[in-house]
Amino acid sequence: MSGFAPDELAAVVGAAHVLTDPDVTERYRTDWTGRRTGRADAVVRPRTTDEVSALLRCCGRAGVAVVVQGGNTGLVGGSVPAVEADGPVVILSTERMTEVGAVDTVEMCVGVQAGATVADVQRAAAAAGCHFGIDLASRDSATAGGIVATNAGGVHVVRHGSTRAQVLGIEAVLADGRVVRRWSPLRKDNVGYDLPGLLAGSEGTLAVITGVLFALGEPRGATAVAIIGCDTADRVFELVAAVRRGGLTVEAAELMTAAGIDLVVAAGARPALRSGPRFQVLIEASGADPADELATVLAAAGVDDAVVEAGPARDLWALRERHTETIAASSATVPVKLDVGIPHRDVDGFLAELEQLSADVGHPCRPVVFGHVADGNLHVNLLDVPDGEQAALAHRVLELVVARGGSVSAEHGIGRDKREWLPVVRDGADVDVMRAIKRAWDPAGQLNPGVLFP
Repeated sequence: MSGFAPDELAAVVGAAHVLTDPDVTERYRTDWTGRRTGRADAVVRPRTTDEVSALLRCCGRAGVAVVVQGGNTGLVGGSVPAVEADGPVVILSTERMTEVGAVDTVEMCVGVQAGATVADVQRAAAAAGCHFGIDLASRDSATAGGIVATNAGGVHVVRHGSTRAQVLGIEAVLADGRVVRRWSPLRKDNVGYDLPGLLAGSEGTLAVITGVLFALGEPRGATAVAIIGCDTADRVFELVAAVRRGGLTVEAAELMTAAGIDLVVAAGARPALRSGPRFQVLIEASGADPADELATVLAAAGVDDAVVEAGPARDLWALRERHTETIAASSATVPVKLDVGIPHRDVDGFLAELEQLSADVGHPCRPVVFGHVADGNLHVNLLDVPDGEQAALAHRVLELVVARGGSVSAEHGIGRDKREWLPVVRDGADVDVMRAIKRAWDPAGQLNPGVLFP
């Protein structure tokens, strides 16, 4: 490293936590999809906020770029460095920062370090008789800092909102090593700019998040889960509205297509319905007697193709949660994965356009779509697409999204993969303000260079 040596990092975190062997660092330099592998001179693994502060001061003096990484479960290349990065680069991994503090059952919150996993937070909340409102399939590897940095969604956004809505406070280290700590359990604290809210979704470009104070809720009551056959995606929104009108609380609403269900069942999951409808929707609801109430609501709504089970109904949830792993195993190439948001009224139209595009491209392409449909969030997966055709096809799909007033990133961020779309979906003044914030927080462009901005 030019003007910079690993022993400077070792003096901060210990030699055992400065990794330079390429064979050892490969898993940090390669993203979850396996598509993107970058260049890094070292991986450093701090344990405390003070160590992060010292590392950033050291890297700042030497002009070393810092790429922040949590569980490395992102899908848009935001947590791995670029191959073409200029100058020395280190990956700062929060995997040793795993402490989960005591749950405060009076203020209903818990403070955790950035490397604590979503599953860690869930277990701590449940042990204290509370409920953590964020859940996603990668719960065992996705970290607190990572889900805040990307403003992750998950299956319960329809009930609790995205990660930003669960954040009461944040501890973060600026590029120059200063520590910003907003750490108050108050639900109403209207003093100055909402810095925790700003850092949520900042994708590591403004500061290194080292701790999060999460809001917790009361434990959920009894739940029931239904799998319902539908001919159109529009029918899902009618059913969600009917469940709410019936006095139940919708905890999740997940759309699956026949193509995805067929893959998951072929891989060993238990089918829920005897028929093969075009769509299947999973609705989880809570209430006083949710299984009977949900069955009654669905019958009144004219549903004749459904199965209802008392929660947690893990076999029914498996049909949804096994999609990601099954898709990856079923594709001849690394799947094209796009996380998009579509207005409710346009979901059916978008899916029809996607089917047509997949049929017309002139090369292998199997579309499998699933996602958090009540939020308009669809996970588009395109299987078997030749490597040389993937970028162009992804671009065409995102053009369809933008044409319908959708979002090119519903919950995974922009990263490196979608930078070109920032000036397309945000106007000039909007982008200028974001760039000004970046310059104010990180004037040398040291943190996650090349992420978010084209």
